[in-house]
Amino acid sequence: MSRAEAEVTSGGPEQALKTFEDAGRADPTRKEPWVRIAQLQFDRANYARAIVAAQEVLQRDPNDLVADGVLTVAGFRIANQSLQRLQGRGALASGTARKEAETLASTLRATMGDEILQPDEPKKRKPVRNTRRAAPPAAKDAAPPKETPNASADPFQNLGGN
Repeated sequence: MSRAEAEVTSGGPEQALKTFEDAGRADPTRKEPWVRIAQLQFDRANYARAIVAAQEVLQRDPNDLVADGVLTVAGFRIANQSLQRLQGRGALASGTARKEAETLASTLRATMGDEILQPDEPKKRKPVRNTRRAAPPAAKDAAPPKETPNASADPFQNLGGN
């Protein structure tokens, strides 16, 4: 086991997994090698293999919380990936898929509460107070300003004529 842990820290997860498996075969009653295999497989996103290793742990110790956690979260991640894949293909409309989804939703509600499946409510916006002051009203009968001819407006003014 210590050699396998050293391989984990040195960056050789493949070799570490093999060494943990060897340790599990050498002493089939120990759960520790299987706990580490489950954790390593989970960390590498090999959820199916993590589940198998977690089940090995639970056969040896039905009350192991690490194995239960790996089993549960890995199962959720596999289910999520599967649902996304099926949704992309439009295959979620089948009766079987719907029934299983309803069963899962019911179980989630029973274990985690109703709010777990409630859609997030949109945040209510607070009313914004206008802090700018209104401009003074313009005079209604004000006459438009008179246009006075500008002396420099005639470009030919300074030219001499015939």
